Amino acid sequence: MDTAPNIAVPTMAAATAHAAAAPRIKFSPHGFCIDHPDPELGAQLMANALGVADRDAMDGILRQLVKASVSGGKPCEVNLAFMISMVRSIGPRDSVEAMLVAQMVSVHVMAMRCAHHLAHAKDLAQHDSAARALGRLARTFPAQIDALNRHRSHGEPAITVQNVKVEDGGNAIVGNVTQHASVIVSDNNPASAARNAPKAAGARRRRNSADAGRDAQA
Repeated sequence: MDTAPNIAVPTMAAATAHAAAAPRIKFSPHGFCIDHPDPELGAQLMANALGVADRDAMDGILRQLVKASVSGGKPCEVNLAFMISMVRSIGPRDSVEAMLVAQMVSVHVMAMRCAHHLAHAKDLAQHDSAARALGRLARTFPAQIDALNRHRSHGEPAITVQNVKVEDGGNAIVGNVTQHASVIVSDNNPASAARNAPKAAGARRRRNSADAGRDAQA
């Protein structure tokens, strides 16, 4: 049972919904509903927390999180509140991020369950099974973080520029500078820098000689 109304129509209360905490979910024998005194505002708060823009998307992500929260054979309000809070803290910005972040928090919950099973394993078979599952989930989580970062940067790997040399008359930015892949980063290898130093010095001498020749002709 989901009594949340249509959230497509903006309201004055919804204008400040993004800054507020997400409401909790209340379970009943007939299903679940958003536990908020104002159903319309509660639905908007939940949609903002999950990073979705319409009712169908909110219902879908929420139902999937409810199923992933199951503990002891039934949905767990505590697990679900934690998962929704984590989704909200990451802050999905579009539908792709909403789905990916929901997967991330679900993988984390499953990994913690496997860690619990591993700690309470009664024999070698249970230990090995829990250890393998925990290992796969632990590898999946950082891969999901990387996928989220790539999506947010539009697929362009970030490059951090360090050890920037500034000649006389130049300007430098103090701090860490990050650019995209189109930036050419100088070679920081000392051996390479030593090989290139004579070439750079020769080029400067040739430019200086050419400038002096032009001045003499003038």
